[in-house]
Amino acid sequence: MSRRANSFESDVGEDEHASLLYRENGDVIDSISVTTEKKGLTSRLAFAISSSILGSSFIVGYNSGVINEPSEVIQDFYNSTYYNRNGEYMSSSLLTLLWSFTVSIFAIGGMIGGLSGGYVANRFGRRGGLLRNNLLNLIASGLLISSKFAKSYEMLIAGRLVAGLCCGINTVIVPLYLSETAPTSIRGLSGTFNQLAICSGTLVSEILGLGNVLAKEDTWNYLLGCTLVPMVFQLLTLPWCPESPRYLMINKGNEDMAEKALIWLRKDIDVSDELEEMTIEMEKAKRAAEFHFTDLFRHRELLTPLIISLVLQLSQQFSGVNAVVFYSTLIFESAGLSQLNAQYATLGTGAVNVCMTFVSANIMDKLGRRTLHLIGLGGMLTFSVVLSVALIFKDDASWLSYISIVAVMAYMISFATGPGSIPWFYVAELFAQGPRSAAVSLSVLTNWLANFIVGLSYPEIHAAIAEYSFFPFIGMLVFFWLFTFFKVPETKGKTIDEITSSFKSDYQNLIQSPDSRHYTRLPGESYS
Repeated sequence: MSRRANSFESDVGEDEHASLLYRENGDVIDSISVTTEKKGLTSRLAFAISSSILGSSFIVGYNSGVINEPSEVIQDFYNSTYYNRNGEYMSSSLLTLLWSFTVSIFAIGGMIGGLSGGYVANRFGRRGGLLRNNLLNLIASGLLISSKFAKSYEMLIAGRLVAGLCCGINTVIVPLYLSETAPTSIRGLSGTFNQLAICSGTLVSEILGLGNVLAKEDTWNYLLGCTLVPMVFQLLTLPWCPESPRYLMINKGNEDMAEKALIWLRKDIDVSDELEEMTIEMEKAKRAAEFHFTDLFRHRELLTPLIISLVLQLSQQFSGVNAVVFYSTLIFESAGLSQLNAQYATLGTGAVNVCMTFVSANIMDKLGRRTLHLIGLGGMLTFSVVLSVALIFKDDASWLSYISIVAVMAYMISFATGPGSIPWFYVAELFAQGPRSAAVSLSVLTNWLANFIVGLSYPEIHAAIAEYSFFPFIGMLVFFWLFTFFKVPETKGKTIDEITSSFKSDYQNLIQSPDSRHYTRLPGESYS
């Protein structure tokens, strides 16, 4: 060890972790970072998380699921509106086309919003971007509610597009805000709350969408516009929360405001360790070349984590989860449940998803992202096979219908264990502050595009091969499991600098264990 490093070692306490960067010839090339004892979830951080996810992520889940239950009522509205204009009813092909467009245009808006979300996050900040994005939610809700009074299905379609744009931006900014406000020790817990709010929003939309609640001829438009309620909650609470400390420090160079934000979030005046870490990252960013979007594809240390992020997003959407949701009510009916009871059973599946996501949040920082993602994908693969076999042979053995119900529940538990939440926040952990927003935007765009492809193609796949329609997803789940096992690194308990350094190649990091004199060499480079 160099003399400089030896002098530092005497100043490091037992509960601190020393991290040094070395050239291959042994010279120190970067500043020393110190991470002290772990910080946990404070009441103020919990308040900031709740404000950001309930006013944003919840809306994503709600808008994703709200259109399903009142579909027949809304299609009757389309038909009656067309009749009032033209004196005849729509052809079945035109009605199917318009309805498919109504459903899919939400994902198109999501893709546009996902691509632009990084710009919004950098231009207005994480908190500022979320607050401004409520304007799109207001416009979307206004169009959706007013469409019935204006007798205009064009307004409803436009409302779905704007809602998708709003949700696409939210799916970029929320993971950024959560990852940048949480301490390293609970970054996984904080990130998983994003998915918890999404599946909670979907569950609430399904409950309100029951025929005896709001999915009626005279109230369906209010069902679509209910996102005004969480919007008001966020507008009343988020202004009391601070901007992301990392954004203030690294993007804006405002150390005083970053320190104040950290003190507020941690309820502790001693935040020097986190400030030191951010200072090192800021200094490295200043020395590095200015980041451009194309750098994500030209530099290996950025391209590698980008590929990992994109594949994880694909593993969420191409896992067949939408197919399982599509089949769930039919599966429950085949087991002898009435149509109404089958709907309640489907709601139970959604509730299981919410509960298991909460469990996943509490073990994310103990078991790790990679481990939970492997467990989740493995479970989904296993129960996809069980479900496929049960559906194919259900006419030969009636008891297989009950196996199908168990398989659906177990599949959703596996999905909630890891693949439902990890792809959203994992990408924010793999990149330094400079390229992070762009990488998250591209990752979210991929998720929405995959969502759109599955939504558009699965009905055709199901019509063509029926019970065998899970087989393509089974093949992809095998690929995603193998990719995760061999290519995805664990990020649990690591600082952003340690994670990004593991993808770099020109230099090497020498990271000292906090309780020993042994060192582990990792590939490193100077790109930030």
